[in-house]
Amino acid sequence: MTTTTYDRLTERAGAPAFGQDALIVCDSLVRIYQSEGIEVQALQGLDLLVDEGELVAIVGASGSGKSTLLSVLSGLDVPTAGRVRVGPWDLMAMTGAQRVAYRRQMVGFVWQQTARNLVPYLSAAENVALPQALAGVGRRERGLRAAELLDLLGIGYCADRRPGQMSGGEQQRAAIAVALATSPRVLFADEPTGELDTATSDEVLEGLRMVNRELGTTVVVVTHDPSVSEHVQRTVAIRDGRTSSEVVRRTHTADDGTEHVVAEELAVMDRAGRVQLPQEYREALDLVGRVRLALEASHVSVWPDRPRVTPAPEQARTDEEGSR
Repeated sequence: MTTTTYDRLTERAGAPAFGQDALIVCDSLVRIYQSEGIEVQALQGLDLLVDEGELVAIVGASGSGKSTLLSVLSGLDVPTAGRVRVGPWDLMAMTGAQRVAYRRQMVGFVWQQTARNLVPYLSAAENVALPQALAGVGRRERGLRAAELLDLLGIGYCADRRPGQMSGGEQQRAAIAVALATSPRVLFADEPTGELDTATSDEVLEGLRMVNRELGTTVVVVTHDPSVSEHVQRTVAIRDGRTSSEVVRRTHTADDGTEHVVAEELAVMDRAGRVQLPQEYREALDLVGRVRLALEASHVSVWPDRPRVTPAPEQARTDEEGSR
């Protein structure tokens, strides 16, 4: 369970395994399922690495594959092919019992719907204590852990309140506390701000940042909301079942000593050498079907298969006048 066949083969060959130092590794990950007799490829050879202690957002349009990826990483779904590892756990090779242990020990999960996160007839403190009780933690330790997490997330005053007595933002922060009750190494959040207004969303996202900063928990947020990316260190965009681009934020110190956060968007080249060009680039240069590649001294050029036909100035003016 702790070492995949791929890892063993690469070690024998003398080459380091892809992402051997990362906490989360997806290597050529494929997930195919049947929908009304039609084969759907939700993930099409996706590559992804997440390091220990990172705060990462995975964004993409509906149907891009981000929810399928989250289901695989959280142990709720089994991939069709490829390689996926979280910590020492090989998610391709786990038995049913190991999958349950993985979800209890390694990962925490926050759903978009608050009703799925909290037991309605238990208080916030009792909700946080419940997964600890299932894990065999003593009563006194359960109470201390619940109080610590609720205070960390700024809702210690909700300890004795049931979900129906809390606001949506308070419920989601309580849900984060529940997900962290057994001290998982990774916290997954599926659209955690999808049902909240902007101000409340900021409070929940700040709670996730606090957890990442104070507890060192690796946090992966899946969302379609691009504004979430402003609250994380790295944003990974998924399109058509593959990672397409990343926005990396770095702190830059100016000459006067002031610090500024600089965001840089980078395209992602997968292990097969594939790069997804942005739609606006393809449309601007009419890049369709076959393209020409040229290896330059310091970069690779991408050219249309055929030269673009640019109308003569006189013809362009005639076409413009005719369109009026």
